[in-house]
Amino acid sequence: MPPAPPAPPMPRQAPSAGPSLGEWLRAPRPEADPGIWRYGHRPRPPEDPDRLGDRQLLGGAALALVCALLVWSLNYNGYIPPLMWPLDWFTPDSWKGVSGDVDAFIAAAYAYYALLAALLAWGFGKIGHWGEIWRRYVRPRLRGPGGPGGPEGAGGGAGRPAAPAAAPPGGPADPALWPQLRAVGEHATADRLTAEIHGGRMNDVDYVRIDRAWQAVRARYEQLPAFTEAVLDRGAAAFVHPSGDRDLPVRAARHDLLTGQVRLGAAPDEERNPYAYRGARLALEPALLSTSMLVVGPSAAGKTSRVVRPVVESLALQALTGRAAVVAVGTAGAGLGPDEAYDVVIRLGDPGSAHDLDLYGGTDDPDEAAAVLAEAMVGDAPGGPAGPGGAGGFGGEADTRRAATALAQLIGPHRAAHGRFPSVPELRELLDGVPVALAALRQACEAAGDGAALRELDARERQSERPGDPGPLLADRIALLDRPAFAGFFDTGGTGRTGGAPRPFAMRDLAHPLRVRIDLPERGHAEASRLLARLLLAQFTACARDRDERSLFACLVLDDAAHTLTPASVRAVQRLRTANAGVVLALRSLDEVPEPLRAAAVGAVGCRVVLSGVSTWDGEVFAQAWGREWVKTEDVTHNPDFSGGALRRALRGIRALFTGVRATTRSVTVRTVQRERWSASDLAHKVPPGHAVVSLTTVRGEASPPVLARLGE
Repeated sequence: MPPAPPAPPMPRQAPSAGPSLGEWLRAPRPEADPGIWRYGHRPRPPEDPDRLGDRQLLGGAALALVCALLVWSLNYNGYIPPLMWPLDWFTPDSWKGVSGDVDAFIAAAYAYYALLAALLAWGFGKIGHWGEIWRRYVRPRLRGPGGPGGPEGAGGGAGRPAAPAAAPPGGPADPALWPQLRAVGEHATADRLTAEIHGGRMNDVDYVRIDRAWQAVRARYEQLPAFTEAVLDRGAAAFVHPSGDRDLPVRAARHDLLTGQVRLGAAPDEERNPYAYRGARLALEPALLSTSMLVVGPSAAGKTSRVVRPVVESLALQALTGRAAVVAVGTAGAGLGPDEAYDVVIRLGDPGSAHDLDLYGGTDDPDEAAAVLAEAMVGDAPGGPAGPGGAGGFGGEADTRRAATALAQLIGPHRAAHGRFPSVPELRELLDGVPVALAALRQACEAAGDGAALRELDARERQSERPGDPGPLLADRIALLDRPAFAGFFDTGGTGRTGGAPRPFAMRDLAHPLRVRIDLPERGHAEASRLLARLLLAQFTACARDRDERSLFACLVLDDAAHTLTPASVRAVQRLRTANAGVVLALRSLDEVPEPLRAAAVGAVGCRVVLSGVSTWDGEVFAQAWGREWVKTEDVTHNPDFSGGALRRALRGIRALFTGVRATTRSVTVRTVQRERWSASDLAHKVPPGHAVVSLTTVRGEASPPVLARLGE
């Protein structure tokens, strides 16, 4: 038997600062509302409408304390004789007087004073709510960071119940002892993994990855011998990711891989936030990202560093556990993580890029490839006169279908004749109607004896002579990619950019737990970058829905989604929920989305993040999406005071003469009205820097109200 390959090196940093892996596994994770960080979370008790405010509670407690001390002082100095009568009634006469038992009398007096002090403390404590002071302020501080519910991220707050009890160390339910394996008799396997945990050779990624492999074995028990052999042979390095990585080079956010959550921020404990979310920490997970997410905020508001980067990092970690695949798209230097955190890094337009992108998404169907290309090329084109000979403008769905037909009439015959799709220069020549290129393609089809391909070419030649033919516009759009900077990219021969390079990455590869980063050449090629972003979005939505293996969560993250949304892509994003996939779209403003699509784009996603600094026009769309709620309002009316006799009226007149303020009466009217949860003005002017208003929805339809959160906590 050949020797086992060496185990991959351990990561250069611990999985998380703070608790050990065993403590992390045993921490409670109770069920919570959508978006709440579950690690160590302590749910709030039911809302008490009679709950006293902090000032009222502290002021009342202080007043009760002063009264209690006053009563004690008056009694101690003999000003309240009735309080001393019980001592005289129950003290034997033999203890009193100079000849009595002085020591017994003094002991009885001290005991009575202690009882009296306890009664005063109990009575005035009830009046001053001293017990609430203890529960709200003192007890949480006595617990400290290591007390019950004290781990960082617990989301604790005043007046909350104790956190659910964690599994006791060494008990039968201790997850660090792998009880799921011991329950089926695999004690040797469990002992090996337990030793890895106690020896510090296993991290959170290893635990979740091996547990996922065990879940697969439970569905197919014939794989149990192979599972046991791999664990006994490699320990914590069993079933490692194909890259050999067991962690990311660096983590910029706090993660809980058992629940798949990444912490986004914390909701301040203030009245504007829903009661259940006050003081809690917010988190994202695949169950939320499956409904897709829209992030809107101006430049430097923190979209990338505080929202997009943590999401990408979380998905990359889950890819290492075999649960997700992620494609992160941004400009060079966007801050989406180091190259070492990815399996594939594509730098379009950079000659030093080791990987390439498949222009057709890895499909073999010419019609599907043509539809995706047409969506990227003309899906955003505005209507109006365009093209020679009075050709009509493009951008509508009918025009997109015409463009897809024109493309299929060329790339279909080319594939039939050459066994591959045309490269970018070849496709540009065919769309431009270059006679030499069309003649060569016709000869190749005739040599292949493909009559259907020849009929497609004949139809293309007839349509190219009609007014409004989409060919010229398509040629202009594909010319954006036929530039010297992209020479050698978008290879269609299946051999990569160079002879020894791997084949181009295609969206079809998302059936595997891949981590992909694509850098777009925004500088100097802005229009080409937008076309490529639309192409990647169209490819992802098409491939994600057609996957045979949907156990992996697939996500496309567009760090700059400006001018990428089209009517077809908005509908496609809505359909991703049933495919265990989602997209994350970051925008500086909704102005980067065509006006007819703004409301549809906001409604198509289930998760919305609005950062500080948005305009009132953008805020109006989100205010309508979040709707209204019933609230109680107080209307205060001040009316002139004409009550009383002549003397009171004269005194009020003299006061008004000197102060200039007329006496008024105050009336309060309480009403229940509908009010916007967050108005456009509030979103534009009342969201502090570093904060965002977040609303989240799960694939099951559970939704959270909009919550104000401090990002990065």
